[in-house]
Amino acid sequence: MKLLFDFFPIILFFVSYYQASFLVENTFIGKLIDPTRPDFITATIVATGIAIVASFVQVAIHWFKTHKLERMHLFSLALITVLGTITILLGNPAFIQWKPTVLNWLFALVFLGSMFIGDRPIIQRMMGEHISLPEPVWSTLNLSWVAFFFVSGAANLYVAFYYNLGASDEARMDTWVNFKLFGLMGLTIAFVILQALYLSRHITEDDLEKSTENNGEKQ
Repeated sequence: MKLLFDFFPIILFFVSYYQASFLVENTFIGKLIDPTRPDFITATIVATGIAIVASFVQVAIHWFKTHKLERMHLFSLALITVLGTITILLGNPAFIQWKPTVLNWLFALVFLGSMFIGDRPIIQRMMGEHISLPEPVWSTLNLSWVAFFFVSGAANLYVAFYYNLGASDEARMDTWVNFKLFGLMGLTIAFVILQALYLSRHITEDDLEKSTENNGEKQ
């Protein structure tokens, strides 16, 4: 469920991109759109605006439920607000296409920097209260997140600006929108599964009991 919640703005971006013509024809959004622009530019502007609103809603819901603000949501909100606003004002999809790469590479830098700044890697600070692992395992786990964020950012950059250059701008935009949801989500799910398999080799029964107790206290 948390994965779906984290992808909530991306899912709405995907849906509104492909339903943009309906939204333009049947809602107030149509009055805000320049009808002379190509359909895929209009769809990008509509989807970006909705994704910005969805990101604010995401942060608000998380704060309402936990009275905490999650850094990943805040970073994503800041980037999509800045880059998305530029995309809407200029009608240029390139700015919103950079957002996943900038966000993933920012996280890669934060995770990598945590191995040199502070007493513990950031993944250990996030998960250390639930499980106990040897220091080398924490380091390996943290570096795997660095690699994942870097690869995800690079993959987004490739699909957005270098893949299928001979196709029309609209076809290439459609490809990126599909990758943004299914490709990046697929990479995330695959990585989480591999991480769980790796952790299963090191987690003890005491860790499982500790994690269950912590989850019970939070409910």
